[in-house]
Amino acid sequence: MIASAIRLPGQALLLLALGILAPYPALAACPAIAELRVIAEDGEPLVRLPMPEGAGWCLAWNHSVEGFTVHDCYRNVKGRMVLERSHLPDFAAGLDHIPGRGRQVSDGRSGYWIEDINEPVPNNRYRLRVGGMRVDHRLVDHDEPRLETLIASQRDNCPGHYPSPQAAPNGISLSERAAHQAVTVGLYPLPLVHATSANSESSL
Repeated sequence: MIASAIRLPGQALLLLALGILAPYPALAACPAIAELRVIAEDGEPLVRLPMPEGAGWCLAWNHSVEGFTVHDCYRNVKGRMVLERSHLPDFAAGLDHIPGRGRQVSDGRSGYWIEDINEPVPNNRYRLRVGGMRVDHRLVDHDEPRLETLIASQRDNCPGHYPSPQAAPNGISLSERAAHQAVTVGLYPLPLVHATSANSESSL
């Protein structure tokens, strides 16, 4: 169902990040072999999420003129950050479909999806100029596993390995952390570390 691909994590994500919600089943060993990071210009990580192979996420933002929400949706495909699809609610300036780049499909609500883009992102990362809160660049769900599930796996399998990002009811906002700043959004490989090792390190 199309709507599920752009479903926002909702209040459950906030409760889960605060440790109020019961944990979801574990996804994999600690950590997830790859990690989605949003890094500030000074090199400080603003957001870190485990992103195992096959998992995905969307970067969503509000169009600066029309105000509707746009989605670019990515997935970890064998360790590569791949742009799979984009959701465009209108033919606003700068959002037209480029012929030969994916296929345009109606979303049934006056907007459209660009499906089957399947473009690997060069070097597994890109630079993003984060908008203000009116634009609200944010990370949201892309099918399953949901972001809240990834966060639960991170918390339960990797205690002390790295902190869970603080979540908001409408996703993980980059604009709250770095409005009007340039950041790097990237998929980074991680060494395989078992939960027991992470627990030992955290106890030191």
